[in-house]
Amino acid sequence: MRATEGLDPEQLAAVTAPRGPVCVLAGAGTGKTRTITHRIAHLVGNGHVDAGQVLAVTFTARAAGEMRTRLRSMQIGGSGSVQALTFHAAALRQLRYFWPQAVGDTRWELVDNKFPLISRAARRAGLDTSTETLRDLSSEIEWAKSSLVSPEAYPETVARLRREIPFAAEKVVAVYEGYEAAKITPDGDMGLDFDDLLLFTAQILRDHRNIREEFASRYRCFVVDEYQDVTPAQQQLLDTWLGERDDLTVVGDANQTIYTFAGASPRYLLDFTRRFPDAALIRLHRDYRSTPEVVGLANRVIGMARGRIAGTRLELVGQRPTGPGPEFAEFDDEQMEARTTVETIKRLLAQGVPASEMAILYRINAQSEVHEQALTEAGIPYQVRGGEAFFQRAEIRQAMRSISQAAARDDLPAEADLLGVLRAVLAPLGLSDEAPAGAQARQRWESLRALMNLTEELLEVTPDLTLAGLATELRTRSDSRHPPTVAGVTLSSLHAAKGLEWDAVFLVGVVDGSLPIKQAVDAGDDAIEEERRLFYVGVTRAREHLHISWALARNEGGRKSRRRSRFLAGLVPDDSPASRIAEPVRKRARPMCRVCGKPLLGKTASLLGRCENCPSDIDEGLFVALKEWRSGRAAEQKVPAFVVFSDNTLIAIAEQRPGDVPGLVAIPGIGPKKLDQYGEDLLGLVRAHS
Repeated sequence: MRATEGLDPEQLAAVTAPRGPVCVLAGAGTGKTRTITHRIAHLVGNGHVDAGQVLAVTFTARAAGEMRTRLRSMQIGGSGSVQALTFHAAALRQLRYFWPQAVGDTRWELVDNKFPLISRAARRAGLDTSTETLRDLSSEIEWAKSSLVSPEAYPETVARLRREIPFAAEKVVAVYEGYEAAKITPDGDMGLDFDDLLLFTAQILRDHRNIREEFASRYRCFVVDEYQDVTPAQQQLLDTWLGERDDLTVVGDANQTIYTFAGASPRYLLDFTRRFPDAALIRLHRDYRSTPEVVGLANRVIGMARGRIAGTRLELVGQRPTGPGPEFAEFDDEQMEARTTVETIKRLLAQGVPASEMAILYRINAQSEVHEQALTEAGIPYQVRGGEAFFQRAEIRQAMRSISQAAARDDLPAEADLLGVLRAVLAPLGLSDEAPAGAQARQRWESLRALMNLTEELLEVTPDLTLAGLATELRTRSDSRHPPTVAGVTLSSLHAAKGLEWDAVFLVGVVDGSLPIKQAVDAGDDAIEEERRLFYVGVTRAREHLHISWALARNEGGRKSRRRSRFLAGLVPDDSPASRIAEPVRKRARPMCRVCGKPLLGKTASLLGRCENCPSDIDEGLFVALKEWRSGRAAEQKVPAFVVFSDNTLIAIAEQRPGDVPGLVAIPGIGPKKLDQYGEDLLGLVRAHS
């Protein structure tokens, strides 16, 4: 395959630029990976550099693997092969190779679990050693090291940057120093963490001329992807790799900078042409991912950005055929928002959009619970990316254990207020009136607060709910949320969605306080602009269908104290009632057991139409016939039997014996697609056994 084949004019200019410094500003969906790999192939194919002398670095193992796969498919010649690695993987290889020459007999080991060392240092500093505390301290030390901030410089630096820190600066410094000291054993051997890989490799190359010359003879050409996300430590390593050379190609988009909290800095991309005045600067603006309608909205979102980063924004031009316009929706509460979103997902499924090509994106992980519940009730499989499902999170499992233990006590007054008791149970686990400092502690707090909100919602349906009843309901909900390990709708935070794309994207919870998040509002303009960029990243994940929604209250009947995000100003059409996703799906009354008349709790009970412990009136002959029919259909389709229908769905049919289509679709799990596939067969079996 020719390196210049199938490229648009801007991609071609980037691929064929002369050796030397090249900066490619690549907007979302403009084919940056294609451009990078074709440039490498062009340089190698035209004899500018040997394949084995190229080092390409990116930020995730997935991105590096994709780059290697594309390069292999292009059959690049020459001796050796192009190295496509993450920064840390490249540093690890180099450190293992050069360490004996530079350091001698002193041994080192990679510290892949720093918690024990940080725990020891935290204890000495007088801090607790909970998992959240250790995670926050670990993140803060990682930020400092990736930002080249020493323990001595830490207090002044965080004060100057107005950085929100999890503990007092002197406490963080004490843990930072204690952790660094703990990595050296009494024998003088060393433990190196992942940040040390970058720092020590750069130091060895700087301090040892013979090693530096050997490295320079090995690698002559460097390519960096996602250059807006480099940290000072990564840039320092890149500088030592380059030395006095300038054979460097960087690709990035400053308007997708969303990781400054972890040390990423777009200034190296912004200042590239100042450092290299003769650099070729190419802008990729043809968007091959999204429809013109989605691209148009993305341009308007980032067009409102302010500051130096915004000055590099690209006006994207959609290259795909026209599609549906982005839709906006305002709801009274989050439950209505979630149910209506699921109704739209069901409609798209019926239109042939695969579940794996749809995503629900939100700002923080705690927002996933209400959408997990809505998808579960609809029988739609899902997967949570970048975090655990709500009921699988450690803090929620711990909270459920504490609730069960409290419910088993016999000293609670019968008239005790459930929410008050629950607050008392959850307080030792991290629930407080105000959000704590520290990302991990705040994430735990958000999850516990979501559990309180869920309880408030349950109380609206069952005012006499007890602590024991709450424990049962939570266990039932947890047990029902085990989606099969098949492709389903993706639930993801916006940060975890970076680099991914779907046919249909639902951006939910777009209110001030969530997007932008409250901490950003308190921190000032730079933080708010990063939140705007995060919104832009979310919009550009959609290929064709884009739905943006928000709720004015958390719970049904709650005070409508929220307002839609400031980022939506000027975006929602004047003639839009902001409810175009679908007619709002009003909260249905909780279904009642057809045997005892009590409210049904849990997915299985709702499916059967009766409490699980109420007597069954199943038609055994019909149930056997349904199972035989299911086996035959599964064999025809070469799928497991549960893919056709679950046992519980067959039990529900054999118990309720629906005689027409409305009765059949009233059974959860029988949607439009399965009704079309199997409805006639099912009704025929019911009639035959009536």
